[in-house]
Amino acid sequence: MFDTLIIGGGAAGLSCALVLGSAKDKAYAKDKRIGIITHQKTSHLQTALFNNVLGLEPGTLGKDILESGKNQLKNLYPHVDQIEKEKVKSVIKTTEGFIVETNKNSYISKIVVVAVGYTSLITIKGLENYIEPHPRAAIEKDRIWLKNTDHLVEENLYVAGTLAGWRSQFSIASGSGAHVATDILTLWNDGKHTKVHDKHS
Repeated sequence: MFDTLIIGGGAAGLSCALVLGSAKDKAYAKDKRIGIITHQKTSHLQTALFNNVLGLEPGTLGKDILESGKNQLKNLYPHVDQIEKEKVKSVIKTTEGFIVETNKNSYISKIVVVAVGYTSLITIKGLENYIEPHPRAAIEKDRIWLKNTDHLVEENLYVAGTLAGWRSQFSIASGSGAHVATDILTLWNDGKHTKVHDKHS
């Protein structure tokens, strides 16, 4: 049983996992089990080149960020389970949370964050009722979003990144994933608004 399971290892999913993972020393988060299904084949980062992102060396390739992001998560927050080489087939709501089925396994999680891209080729069963045309993409591009309010699709089901209705911009998708993480941390902290900052003295 996961407390939170993130689907998608792109900018939004990895950012969400990093922020959740960084809360490990907080009383409200220290016993939480966090996982991320790091499917990246369809991530827009695979073909991205960055010159206009604060903090990134101009010429940085998206595919390198995908790899370094997984390593950053593994090295800093090894308690976050990275599930590789699995593709999610369905997300089914139950009384205990959600059953997330992949092509290889089945997982149960209290909270699910869907952080896959917004192409119309979404193949995850169980989310059909929330799918609508993307509000910030040209209609002819045939892109979708999961209808949500402030990233919340329904209780304990979140969406992050372009599938949440945001534009396809690296820093926006990353911020969306971090936003969802702080909402989950706030939930774990009995509704007290929370965020995690690392500081050097």
